[in-house]
Amino acid sequence: MASPPVTRIAEIEVIPVECPVAVPYGSSRGLVPRRGAGIIRLLTDDGIEGIGEAWGPAAVSRAYLDVVKARFVGESLFAQRGVAQGILAGFYHFGTANGLVALLGGIDIAAHDAMGKRLGVSVAELIGGRLRESVPVYGSGGYFTAEDDQAAALARQLERAAAAGHVAHKIKIGRSPKQDAQRCALARRIIGPDAILTVDGNGNYTADGVLESMRRIADRDIHWYEEPVAPQDWGGYAQLRDRAPIPVATGEAHYALFDHRRIIDGRLAAVVQPDLTLCGGFEVARTIGSLVCAEHLRISPHCWGTGIGLAAALHFMAAQPSYPAGEHVPLPAMLEYDTGDNALRDGLLMEPLRYEAGTLRVPEGPGLGIALDPAALKRFAPA
Repeated sequence: MASPPVTRIAEIEVIPVECPVAVPYGSSRGLVPRRGAGIIRLLTDDGIEGIGEAWGPAAVSRAYLDVVKARFVGESLFAQRGVAQGILAGFYHFGTANGLVALLGGIDIAAHDAMGKRLGVSVAELIGGRLRESVPVYGSGGYFTAEDDQAAALARQLERAAAAGHVAHKIKIGRSPKQDAQRCALARRIIGPDAILTVDGNGNYTADGVLESMRRIADRDIHWYEEPVAPQDWGGYAQLRDRAPIPVATGEAHYALFDHRRIIDGRLAAVVQPDLTLCGGFEVARTIGSLVCAEHLRISPHCWGTGIGLAAALHFMAAQPSYPAGEHVPLPAMLEYDTGDNALRDGLLMEPLRYEAGTLRVPEGPGLGIALDPAALKRFAPA
């Protein structure tokens, strides 16, 4: 019997999208007036389209694509992992914490979307089996804003999230330990004693500042303290591993597999947070997931971009086992769900992802199970 024809990559492009926000908002490190991303469109020689997302400025992704696209075109759709690894090996002087890795992740997501369509299965089935149809999420908001009254801005965001049915929340802290205590106290009053509360310092502290912050907020039942120190402060993470009174979560600003393995092997965090649009896509995230299971840690992907990256993270979580838990999972793995002013979350898709009382439904259909709205691509095109 003759083998079926090989599906090959014919074209890859980066489509920039961006939108303004009504009031600038963000983290302890600063505020953002606009949201943006690079959409990856991959076409095969037999007419299949796959879509993905690359973290960071689209212009940077385009520049890297100019360098590496020829290595992908003409290769088997199912061999893109080897192509990506060859690129990292060949351009080793570039390092592994840059827009190249984000681009490769976006291509990987798009390739998996196309593979699923080629085989007629969802990406979740493709990467290990569709173990669940919905994934619990936490409302990622509680931002610092450009408004004068930060307490009122925080209260408004949390009240809206609670009214939408969120039972797990994340707020931004990290400007000062005293203010951290005030924000956590306000958050706990609004969401109540039973809701999950996590905090995110975005690496704005040194380790001694984090410990002071943790001492001030530990009595507010903080589920985890995210990005306590800068991404490359390995000594700081080790110090917190041994002294922190609150579980640490990190990984969103760590690229490729190498830094995540360092986090996992060193048990520098209780919760590992890879971003598929930044760390290298499904192939890297799946390995991170396996290492997390092997080290008996938890995983909760970072997701702060468009609906495409969110859909990819949903499929990843749908296929992620609950090991070591059995039938009863005491702490279900949660996915980040951005509740900020971000039209790119829902506005790019023909059908937005379905949020239902603290969970997101995993899209149905082959591939990622989503489709871009052509009119939206024009609407969100940079001026």
